[in-house]
Amino acid sequence: MRLELKLLADAGLIGFPNAGKSTLISRLSAAKPKIADYPFTTLEPGLGVVQAGDRTFVLADIPGLIAGAHEGHGLGIQFLRHVERTRLLVHLVDVSDLSGREPGDDFDVILEELGQFSVELTKKPMMVVASKIDVCQDQSRIEAVRLKAAERGLPFHEISSVTGVGIEELRYAISSHLFSHAEQDKISVGT
Repeated sequence: MRLELKLLADAGLIGFPNAGKSTLISRLSAAKPKIADYPFTTLEPGLGVVQAGDRTFVLADIPGLIAGAHEGHGLGIQFLRHVERTRLLVHLVDVSDLSGREPGDDFDVILEELGQFSVELTKKPMMVVASKIDVCQDQSRIEAVRLKAAERGLPFHEISSVTGVGIEELRYAISSHLFSHAEQDKISVGT
């Protein structure tokens, strides 16, 4: 018999390595993750308690996913399992001109990896966040991600964890989503 422990958090930050997940959790909570400008800085999930008004929630910094994660590439499978134990996915997409990748493609790759690992992951509530907007010179990079979110009916936010733009709006959007769904669950259980 094998016992498997999975991380449990209200919301999980997902995305490619260096999408800004660790910097964001450090801005939203008292968590002090390792932050560096190279891939796979985060080697194990980190948790932070986020205060939003009179509400708190637990946010998980899930290490970066890459193409083939569902097959074990990168740090994939072990962290995709942690994603299963979150109520809300907050998908960060690096829109900076420095990533060397196309943001719309990054969005699709992460969704594909989630689906290849478990169809249930694709059914989880998700928010899409264009990160690093402070170093994005080409607005079409942000618009590509906005369009991908709109096509799937997903809430979209733009942030810069460095300058703080959009951080408070995202904090309260995550809280609002988590607590409005919790209230709906209580109502449906009580009836």
